[in-house]
Amino acid sequence: MAVKSLHSICRWTFNPGKGGFVPGDMRPEWGGSKFGTPEMIELTAKKVQPRLPKDVELGIEMHYDAEVDDKNASAVADALVSNKLYLAMITPGAHAHFAYGGIASLDASERKAGEALGTKTVDLAYGTLKKAWHPDVNKAPAFVIWNGSFGYDIATIGVKQMYQNLKESVAGLCKYEQKKGGNLHIGFEPKPNEGHPAMLIPTVASAIVFWRRIEKEFGVSLKNKGVNKEFGHSEMIGLDHVYDSVEELDNDMMVHMHLNSQGYNDGIILGGPGKYDIDHGTRINGMNIAIAGLLQQAGYARWKGHDMQTRAYDNAEQGIDRVVRSVLSWEACAKAAAELDTKALMAVLAKRETAKAEDMMRAAVVSAQRSFDEMYK
Repeated sequence: MAVKSLHSICRWTFNPGKGGFVPGDMRPEWGGSKFGTPEMIELTAKKVQPRLPKDVELGIEMHYDAEVDDKNASAVADALVSNKLYLAMITPGAHAHFAYGGIASLDASERKAGEALGTKTVDLAYGTLKKAWHPDVNKAPAFVIWNGSFGYDIATIGVKQMYQNLKESVAGLCKYEQKKGGNLHIGFEPKPNEGHPAMLIPTVASAIVFWRRIEKEFGVSLKNKGVNKEFGHSEMIGLDHVYDSVEELDNDMMVHMHLNSQGYNDGIILGGPGKYDIDHGTRINGMNIAIAGLLQQAGYARWKGHDMQTRAYDNAEQGIDRVVRSVLSWEACAKAAAELDTKALMAVLAKRETAKAEDMMRAAVVSAQRSFDEMYK
């Protein structure tokens, strides 16, 4: 039996339009009361899954309480099960509610409300949505804590207390989840900015240090704890997401992944350091092939999420195509990484023959593109 490659599709990708400086109604069929999370799951099963290789297994990612809540959770779970998809990731949508730090807030009432949102998300995952978990406990959903509300815009000594509040609240959440079963994979998703100019937990290294402090100060087990590594967030500030991967794997803290890109590193799509969060899909490039190789060496077999946005000018059909392309692009990079002669690569690196190493990686990119073309047909 072929080893399954797990990919997860995000509910928020299927939106009618971003609005603001670009149209908010480019895809009207993805808006309104008739297109909820159950309908998005049906669409993914009918329009995305048939275009993917047979060894790709799909899951869905969603926010509580914007995309799944106590009212629609039963319909969401039924849609997942009936379409043979899984709950791959759930996250509290704290950024939609809290603008003054959430669970890190210096406002005690906001912090308490933020903590309640987190425990309700855990309850729903272990309750109504439990039947939609993957049967392999090692592929249980990720519970991602995005730092979008854990930020500030004033330089004061209060930042230290915010950080302490964050540690205490996350420790409490982890202990609460442990009593429920301890099977969710809890990961921080670092980001340098958005929705505040300055963020708590801005980088992968920050997240790893944070978990070490949680363990030391509160006795929280680090099993199933770590980082939701998002390629694009590292790219936004010019950090190296290849080395980020090394840090996560070395610390056994890669609990989830978001394969999106800001686009600047393929020489075609604009974006990158100093730009806003564009959220393109996966790109075929040498960096992604390198990361795929690192994951293969480490035996990573959990969910690979596609936290991406369709383009502001895409219609629904083009939007679906973007998602398919993103999954296939990663599969092509992974195939190229598996076929790369790593022994020969390490040999030329040892001899300082880096031009030859460049040739090998460039050839791998070409191979990946050919694989993509074949799968896309």
